[in-house]
Amino acid sequence: MLHPSYGDLMAVVNSEVEDGEAPVVNSRYSIVLATAKRARQLISGGEPLTDPKGKKPLAVAIDELYRGELKIESKDEDEKVAR
Repeated sequence: MLHPSYGDLMAVVNSEVEDGEAPVVNSRYSIVLATAKRARQLISGGEPLTDPKGKKPLAVAIDELYRGELKIESKDEDEKVAR
């Protein structure tokens, strides 16, 4: 089981959305794409925003997203990760 859950991650990402606005992410697929992209950035030499302490790049990316260190920006149906 994934900790935090997809639901928890979606809640964190959508926490800054005001009433009446469209959520940043609507599905688990969006979360998977964003964390995979960030993990690839880390593998390519990107600087981690949290303490990696023996964690794999995907675990670091999930942790960054859950802690709010990483933001997902949606642009014309293409998901992209921004710091």
